[in-house]
Amino acid sequence: MFDYRLEHIMSYTATLAEPEVIGPVPEGIRVNFYVTGGVISGPRVFGKLRAVGADWLQLRRDGVANLDVRATAETNDGALLYITYGGTIDLGESGYEDFLNGVLPPDGTPIRTSPRVYSSHPNYLWLNRLQCIGVGQAVMSRLEVAYDVYAIR
Repeated sequence: MFDYRLEHIMSYTATLAEPEVIGPVPEGIRVNFYVTGGVISGPRVFGKLRAVGADWLQLRRDGVANLDVRATAETNDGALLYITYGGTIDLGESGYEDFLNGVLPPDGTPIRTSPRVYSSHPNYLWLNRLQCIGVGQAVMSRLEVAYDVYAIR
């Protein structure tokens, strides 16, 4: 119906600390996954994820996890990028109970996000204008998540 295209902006892998489990609260289970680092590998942005930020995840009783991610990246030429996104991970109908029983999602579990990237650096002002989608997966055996990020044009 509407004309659009996707432009691949960057791919990245984030490493995570062991989850900080707040536990069951009225809206589900609260779990914090702190970023410990990561690599951004282009094609338009290259750099690293700084060891700041986290995913303040909420796992609903129906097994769907809602992401609330905020992180800082540093490009190879020294620019700082603020990256924030929401998204979902469908852990299946038993995902809530599995997590309570210590069962983490299997490697390759899909993650879908809607990132926004902000910068004041002159080389990256173009990022402030984008709405993106992120297609990724969790690899919990290595405490990693990986994404491809596309601008919707």
